Amino acid sequence: MERRSREQVPAAAPDGTAGAGTGGRSVPGRTQAEQRESRVAAGLSELERWLADQIGQGIAQARQTGPSDWDDLARRLVDAQAPGVAGTVSRLPRVLGAEDWPGLLLGEYALLHLLAVAHRRAAALPEPLRQTVRARVGFPVTRESVLATPAVRDHWDVVGRRDEEQDRLLARRVWLAGRTTGRLAMVLSFSPAGQPIESFPPPGASIDADVVFYPGAAPLRALVAERRGLVEAGPPPGTKVSQVPALIAEVLAADPWTDSWPLVLDGVVPCPDALADDEGNALPLHPSAGVPWRLLAVSGGRPVTVAAEWTPRGLLPLTAWNEDGGVVRL
Repeated sequence: MERRSREQVPAAAPDGTAGAGTGGRSVPGRTQAEQRESRVAAGLSELERWLADQIGQGIAQARQTGPSDWDDLARRLVDAQAPGVAGTVSRLPRVLGAEDWPGLLLGEYALLHLLAVAHRRAAALPEPLRQTVRARVGFPVTRESVLATPAVRDHWDVVGRRDEEQDRLLARRVWLAGRTTGRLAMVLSFSPAGQPIESFPPPGASIDADVVFYPGAAPLRALVAERRGLVEAGPPPGTKVSQVPALIAEVLAADPWTDSWPLVLDGVVPCPDALADDEGNALPLHPSAGVPWRLLAVSGGRPVTVAAEWTPRGLLPLTAWNEDGGVVRL
């Protein structure tokens, strides 16, 4: 990497004042919000130059030099108050373990470039997409502002849950599917590692609740504004395998940075490396899923309802409902 990509590069903000190169010092007469906007703009401008350097030099040495370079870049983006982008950069080493890592890395670089350009041109974007871009960059949205938006009341099936430890924090994702509206939602909560986390009904339960969504072009993250109690549960309504490509294409057209989306698939037969239907359509499983022995045992070769997390590399099964309506967390 050229030296300029590894050092703090003073850059001009849209109003011509110094950005990240001010070292975080306050500029007299400007609000804290304006100063943050300036620092973020400067940080993303540096990111664009850095990406151009990487493509110009090639990525053949990424396995050797990438992790340290990405660590440096992520720290600079944190300093520039763009934590969302910094988090994306800090996760780049994950792609190096894949056999097709060059293509995956180029894809990640393309999405980072797209986000930086979208932020630079935010004023010309439709408001929902502008909100998405700001959220991906790392601008916060307050809980109070989300709770002030119109709620969606439905009987929400709890179709999956996944816990992940991140930087000494336990992050819990709970996926919901509305029986009447067909809406999908993800409730995200955090707790320090080893401490209790917000309780939620387990997968397979169904709740009567008001749900409010964070703003964005493809809204998924949500809060439960009011929970009225449990209702009769059963296998949730599902989507056919043949409908999934069009569904995901619609999601990605609205939010190209989507890397996870919940699905409830109806009438699928698990295979060692895919979920298939009786028409020969199939969706591959994520390589990390391995052979889904538990799911194969639940199915016994018969169609079942499966909730899964879609990712660009394949599905991660979450929950299954057998032919008798029994729930199995995968």
